[in-house]
Amino acid sequence: MSAAQGKTGRRPGESGAREAILAAATAAFAEAGYDRATIRGIATAAGVDPALVLHYFGSKKDLFEAALELPVSPRQIFERGVVAGPDQLGAVIVRTFLEAWEPPETRVRLMAMLRSAMTNDTAMAMIRDLLVREVFGPITQTLGVPDAPLRATLVGSQFVGLAIIRYIGRLEPLASASIDDLVSAIGPTVQRYLTGELGGGTQGG
Repeated sequence: MSAAQGKTGRRPGESGAREAILAAATAAFAEAGYDRATIRGIATAAGVDPALVLHYFGSKKDLFEAALELPVSPRQIFERGVVAGPDQLGAVIVRTFLEAWEPPETRVRLMAMLRSAMTNDTAMAMIRDLLVREVFGPITQTLGVPDAPLRATLVGSQFVGLAIIRYIGRLEPLASASIDDLVSAIGPTVQRYLTGELGGGTQGG
């Protein structure tokens, strides 16, 4: 690798190399999944030497983690929920999730995450940790409800299932349902996961 780097190195003036690599990696993970995507193939698609990929990201695992960047922050989700009111938080989260992932340029990242999670345990663990740690965990903790970790994983499972059926499986009529219809159908379920009764004597706040 050092020889390749010595030959290629960081190309002078190539300010967009990192972005090109990341875009190529996201597309590769979306199309092939984590296991079948390769550093060499990603480098070829980005028009760079494989050594440059490793220079910027270190490993395929680190590259995949970089590709998991969310299009909307947990803070934004929660702030929108606060404005709408605590009883509308479930609906706000569903709408925010769908609106963030509907544009084609961000949807490809979601598909990369999902296809990789379906084929690789490491990718699944990274995605699960991302959703719970960065998105749903902070929301449930801020709400101060009992069993916050369980609630966070329940919400996460709802969105992973929704995304797989809507964007990967393209199962109708869910695949072409409007955002408004999905918010009406799924929002109450997410609201119960966040603040309602979970069964078995568990009470929400």
